[in-house]
Amino acid sequence: MSTPAPTCWPCLSYQDAPTAIRFLVEAFGFKEHLVVPGEADGEVVHCEMVWPEGGGVMLGSAVRSVGEVEATKAGAGSIYVVTDRPDELHAQSLAHGAVEIRGLRDEDYGSRGFTVADPEGNRWSFGTYRGA
Repeated sequence: MSTPAPTCWPCLSYQDAPTAIRFLVEAFGFKEHLVVPGEADGEVVHCEMVWPEGGGVMLGSAVRSVGEVEATKAGAGSIYVVTDRPDELHAQSLAHGAVEIRGLRDEDYGSRGFTVADPEGNRWSFGTYRGA
């Protein structure tokens, strides 16, 4: 079965979106695709981060001076990301300040993965399970 291009994009809010963007690049390996700055210094109205193995996330500043959509509460997100490199990403994320929630392990259903929190509390789970 061929998977179509992603049409579901999780969205997160951050108190310090520019720092979050750097963290997602350095700790997890996301690629910065598009950043729309706001009127205030350091404000991000919209950002698209691409996951090199497929898909991505969108994010923005929790407090915005422009835009009609209210941001969700910062740190309230929980994202699952499929990867073929859980061991490498686990070490990389911890080296860049992610807080371990659930250590690297093999699951009964065949996945290998872990869960960490980013500096603002969003939970990121990475694993090899691609869904049924």
